[in-house]
Amino acid sequence: MKIRIEITDDSDEEIIIRTRELNEMVSKIEQAVKSITAGDSTLVFHKGEAKYYISPDEILFFETGDGSVCAHTANDVFETKYRLYELEEILPSRFMRVSKSTILNTSRVYSITRNLTASSVVEFAGTHKKVYVSRIYYKDLMVRMEGKRC
Repeated sequence: MKIRIEITDDSDEEIIIRTRELNEMVSKIEQAVKSITAGDSTLVFHKGEAKYYISPDEILFFETGDGSVCAHTANDVFETKYRLYELEEILPSRFMRVSKSTILNTSRVYSITRNLTASSVVEFAGTHKKVYVSRIYYKDLMVRMEGKRC
């Protein structure tokens, strides 16, 4: 693999990956770049008529309900105009879908209680909020959490 950096007068930054095939390594590079570039940004949220600019680090999870998507912090809930599939594209890699209606910030997970017959429960430190992980996503979550701890 070759890495080349070109300095230009153009104000737009661009990253181009040239490859013969889209393989696992290329996908990991893409996710790493997305994670780095999205990690410093803030997202716009709404509560009533006010707009709030919040770092993704403060978000515990996103969930859908009643036709809207809400972002939960430890002490508050905000509404966003994004859909879950859009959030999956723009959020850093520490966020992952854990059910049809929830995206979780894995860096804020305090505990996971497994339930073999139903959804498992994720808890966060310093708050009463909980998220339910469907059986379909449980294994992926555990792989991500185990990889994060190493």
